[in-house]
Amino acid sequence: MPTFSSGYKLSLRSTALLATTALGIGAVFYLLPENGTAPDGDPSQASPAVIRVDQVGYAIGEAKQAFVMGTEAGLSRAGYRLVDEHGTTVATGQVGSRTGTWNSKYPDVHTVDLSAVDAPGSYRLELTGTASGTSPKFRIAPAKDLLTPLIEDNVRFFQAQRDGADVLPNVMHRQPSHLADRQATVYAAPHYNEDGTELLDAKLTRVGGPIDVSGGWSDAGDFLKFTHTTAYSTADLLLALRTAPHAAGLADEAEQGLAWLDKMWDGRTGTLYAQVGIGAGNDNVRTDHDVWRLPEADDKLDVKPGDPDYLIKNRPVFRANEPGALISPNLAGRVAAVFALAAQNSAQSDPAAANSWLDKAAAVYAKANTKPGDGDELVTAFPHRFYPEESWQDDMEFGATEMSLAAKALGDDRASGWQQQAGQWAKQYIDSDTKGTLGVADVSALAHADLLTELKTDSKSGTNSATPADLQNDLRRQLDDGVNRAAKDPFRAGAVYTDFDSVPHTFGLVATAQLYGKATGDHHYDAFGAQQRGWALGANSWGSTFMIGAGEVYPHCPEHQLANLGGSLDGTGEILRGAVVNGPNAAEKLAELNTFPTMKRCSSNPGTPWSDFDGAKARFLDDAGAWQTVEPSVDFTSTAMLAFALSQS
Repeated sequence: MPTFSSGYKLSLRSTALLATTALGIGAVFYLLPENGTAPDGDPSQASPAVIRVDQVGYAIGEAKQAFVMGTEAGLSRAGYRLVDEHGTTVATGQVGSRTGTWNSKYPDVHTVDLSAVDAPGSYRLELTGTASGTSPKFRIAPAKDLLTPLIEDNVRFFQAQRDGADVLPNVMHRQPSHLADRQATVYAAPHYNEDGTELLDAKLTRVGGPIDVSGGWSDAGDFLKFTHTTAYSTADLLLALRTAPHAAGLADEAEQGLAWLDKMWDGRTGTLYAQVGIGAGNDNVRTDHDVWRLPEADDKLDVKPGDPDYLIKNRPVFRANEPGALISPNLAGRVAAVFALAAQNSAQSDPAAANSWLDKAAAVYAKANTKPGDGDELVTAFPHRFYPEESWQDDMEFGATEMSLAAKALGDDRASGWQQQAGQWAKQYIDSDTKGTLGVADVSALAHADLLTELKTDSKSGTNSATPADLQNDLRRQLDDGVNRAAKDPFRAGAVYTDFDSVPHTFGLVATAQLYGKATGDHHYDAFGAQQRGWALGANSWGSTFMIGAGEVYPHCPEHQLANLGGSLDGTGEILRGAVVNGPNAAEKLAELNTFPTMKRCSSNPGTPWSDFDGAKARFLDDAGAWQTVEPSVDFTSTAMLAFALSQS
């Protein structure tokens, strides 16, 4: 058991938690003297090791787990001490049990459980006895104190992503950009080769316009704008407002996304626009991804129709549907959900505006193509491979659920019908073979949680509808997938290291754990959620947070044009604070990095090569060309923001 210095209380709950941990099967324990030095340990012979902690910190009352990487000879009998900001040792103990093998340099991973420490403060963890090492600094504090600053940093990233005239000059020195979007031309959907890397059309075919699609957010490190990702991100921001209305700038940034989506829906013609800009072209059509520049540079291009760079300045708009025709159901459902969330938010303060938003939601929802053919591809982006998605019933459930809640808030008699439809879409999703977990390609967790909460107060359901038990079980299915993976991973990661976007998937698990607990009252997954948040914020093999500006070690060289050309590469200027990157990826996917003549070369490491910490066939690289690991995006960051907002309440 750990030894605590005077003045630090060990609660009965914490004692029980530590006792449970200490009795883990296969663990070997040694009694430690007061100073935490392992018996028979000669400090001069201590084996070097590295400590991985949640660098943002741990909330009072939650499980607090750190990891130590080294050799079994050094770690099996090592101790630790917890030192506060004044250099005072406040707790000592024995390094915990071995969790598994990582790589040849750091073959063994052990835990350190600090769950019993709840005194607010700033700390470092030091190894003693047969191992040596010091952790980055971390805090213990109330959850709201820890996480509200992270939400506000996420907001700052969205502010940096703003497009159009309404940019914020005090954020990354932004200047107005893509003003030609005010008079944009609409083109027929482009055709691509099978892998989506080459535009097959010699030129695009004009079908409409001009229309105003200015504003919104750039999607990622590039300057494209997608209804698919913006709708997902705006929904996250509007949901985050429920539990973090105090977060500075959050309401304004949610409005930024909402206002742009309103432009992308033309209710007069029944047309939903899907995309602004083009990311894959050919010899005749240069695209957003062919040039590395600041966004305002596009407005200064001197081009005429037929020039290869014409569509970089005069960005094309692509439709999700022909005017008046049915809309891909994934887009219809999630856009309807966003408009309905806007209606909920203004139901009390501005009922007229709320009714207008709800009517827009109903109009988009009614256009959904809910009987797509076997060969019909869901519309997400052009090309589809930019954002592949297979499920759509979850989006329809999300739209129907939020419309029902908005209608109830407004006294609209359509509420009951939409609630029944939400249950039917939920049942179809649960019975499908395209189920996933929370992220830009799957919103079922958001829909399930709100529908489950609604059914608690109104249990009416239609035929072939999901029951509360069905919804609860599917939320558990999503979490249990992560729990089962985490049990086999030395760092207890619930996401797959070698898949794209392991970090946003991790934050999706954090958010889902919170959604489940709030909707059901069952807090069985709270510790798992805290553990996953810790992994994304530094308690991983690389010892880096995957959010820029969070902790002591974080990405400094994102694959992001604005940050690369307009930010600081020497650490002394403004960083792309609050941006969440995709994180580790399969090693073979990093064989080729992006390079552009105008790109400022930037590569960082924590004092030793990142490769020293690679393992499980995964790799992490902080390099401006490594889009596979350090390109941030709005959907990555909004998922993290929602996770933080839910966790701080």
